Amino acid sequence: MEKRFYLSETDKKIGGVCGGIAEYFGIDSLLVRAVFLILMFGYGTGVLAYLVLWLLAPKKNQIV
Repeated sequence: MEKRFYLSETDKKIGGVCGGIAEYFGIDSLLVRAVFLILMFGYGTGVLAYLVLWLLAPKKNQIV
């Protein structure tokens, strides 16, 4: 079975992006959220990256 990135349905605060990344890589979602916060406040790219992933990433129950 091919490993794919999906938005998380169970580990989400806003859109499930951080939870989906954490599930894909097998790491804690708190670490992923911390990286997004650092990118957001440090470089300003965290919000843009989150929104792009939220819009483009499929949900797990969608047929691809």
